[in-house]
Amino acid sequence: MRKAQIFIKNFLILTSTSLLINILGLLFNTYITNLVGTECLGLFQLIMSVYMFAITLASSGIGLAATRIVSEELARNNQYHARKAAKKCVIYSFIVGILSCLLIILLSRTIATVWLHGKINYIAICILGASLPFVALSSSINGYFNAIRKASKGALSQIIEQMSKIIISVMLISNFMPQGLTYACMSLVIGVCSSEVFSFLYIFICYLKEMRHEKLDDTFTDNSNISKRILNISVPIAIASYIRSGLSTLKHILIPIRLEKSGVSCDIALSEYGMINGVAMPLILFPSVFINSFSNLLIPEFSRYYATNDNDKIKRIISRIFKTSSIFSICMTFIFFIFSNDICILMYNNEKIATYVKILSPLLFIIYLDTIVDSILKGLNEQLSVMKCNILDLFVSISFIYFLLPVFGAYGYIVVIYISEILNGLISIRKLLQLTNVKFNYILWLLKPFFAGLLTYQSLRLLNIFVYSSLFTLIIRMILFILIYLFYLYLMSCISKKDIKI
Repeated sequence: MRKAQIFIKNFLILTSTSLLINILGLLFNTYITNLVGTECLGLFQLIMSVYMFAITLASSGIGLAATRIVSEELARNNQYHARKAAKKCVIYSFIVGILSCLLIILLSRTIATVWLHGKINYIAICILGASLPFVALSSSINGYFNAIRKASKGALSQIIEQMSKIIISVMLISNFMPQGLTYACMSLVIGVCSSEVFSFLYIFICYLKEMRHEKLDDTFTDNSNISKRILNISVPIAIASYIRSGLSTLKHILIPIRLEKSGVSCDIALSEYGMINGVAMPLILFPSVFINSFSNLLIPEFSRYYATNDNDKIKRIISRIFKTSSIFSICMTFIFFIFSNDICILMYNNEKIATYVKILSPLLFIIYLDTIVDSILKGLNEQLSVMKCNILDLFVSISFIYFLLPVFGAYGYIVVIYISEILNGLISIRKLLQLTNVKFNYILWLLKPFFAGLLTYQSLRLLNIFVYSSLFTLIIRMILFILIYLFYLYLMSCISKKDIKI
């Protein structure tokens, strides 16, 4: 019972934190979109795709190694090795972070000129590189705190990161926006990198305090096996991550280039890319704050079950997770499909973004479920399977981007997103079901939630509930939709009182 309560406590901490961060991020995104336009946002998304690749180089799977090894050692009541593993992960992260920083700085001119269409100064790439040691260290330390079930540390560091990013970016962009697109993007880059430094400083202080909490005898035993285990986990993940992240960066760089081949200018191509990747996708993924918080906690929990071979508990928990995530994702699909026009007019005064949101909303079921499945697989020592699936997905996506976008333009990219998410999700789910011998309950996890959503929609249409008037009434209508949806699920015996018991 105590473990369940700790899990729920950490889930609530992470969820409330993620909710706050994502609300701030959504408001900031709306502010930036309305201030600088979708073209600038598209360019910034390209810069961030390069930054994500750089972060992959810097982290190199060491954060996951910290979570896995510390969780397994704590499950065996070996606190000494757990702490030694954490310390070694931090040291390795620092070394890899420095090397990644130097590499990105050396390649900065090429990245700015070739990958980013020469629309931003190479100094911005150097600034991104300078933040990588801090990102790498934060990753391994957060992995350690996840393993010891102290989610509040990482949660507060994320709040510090988001708040500092917003404050610094707004201050800079207000001063430099009149000087053009390049300076606006530079302001956003500095805001992102500065926030990583502030976040690291906090989490590192927490880490030092945690390490001093209990003195350990360094002569207790030989810990060379820990180094081997760290490398066994992190090196294969790092190699697969480099391939995956490199392909992902190539994919995002190709999108505006291939969009131009459809007959539009570079500016319009960046604008279309910004609307889909920088506005529509973050909007429909906003509710995933609940899924992401839950998923992050699943890795150490399933690592413990894996270490103790508790297969019955693994199957039982997976079944409950599948049902809950299906109910949630189908509800969100209906909400975005029904209310997309109202939401986008309120936030962006842009009906085209609403069209993209409506088209993309049916993907939420597979996206949310895939997020959870990937975390469970990582906890069950199947992280390489996750990487292989992602790499296959990226090869397929890049192929379709190359051929479809010149013909169908932005809607061709929508088709690519569908192919990518469905392929990735189905492979991951099939892998987990085979590994655990869990049977997918189509009636309980798919059909009943879908019909509950349809019945809710029809019920509210008869009551003429979908008439738009204000933000307040929009929120009330969404809440009413959720309550009626849950009521229909209860009538269909899809949820019960047992489902809410801890």
